[in-house]
Amino acid sequence: MIPASVRIFVCQAPQDMRRSFEGLTLAASEHLGEDAGGGALFVFANKRKNRIKVLWFDGNGHCILYKRLHRRRFELPTGRTIDARTLGVILRGVETARGTAR
Repeated sequence: MIPASVRIFVCQAPQDMRRSFEGLTLAASEHLGEDAGGGALFVFANKRKNRIKVLWFDGNGHCILYKRLHRRRFELPTGRTIDARTLGVILRGVETARGTAR
């Protein structure tokens, strides 16, 4: 469960999923203007929206959740910030018309 006090940011620019801690930290700063060490969660997706990474700092180090969908895709909201419930909806993914990720 993610506390309601935790801010969750969505990067609208597609990211290379080969990026790891340093690259995603830089993307949080460049695309969202936020410090990735501040306790917020940062959501990044690739261009096809079948892979997603969530970056956060737990006070001791950065953590990454990485998820790849096979028959769905991630539907990102157009806004810059979301709540924990919306993040849960995003992580479930949505079916595509042909049953495969675009």
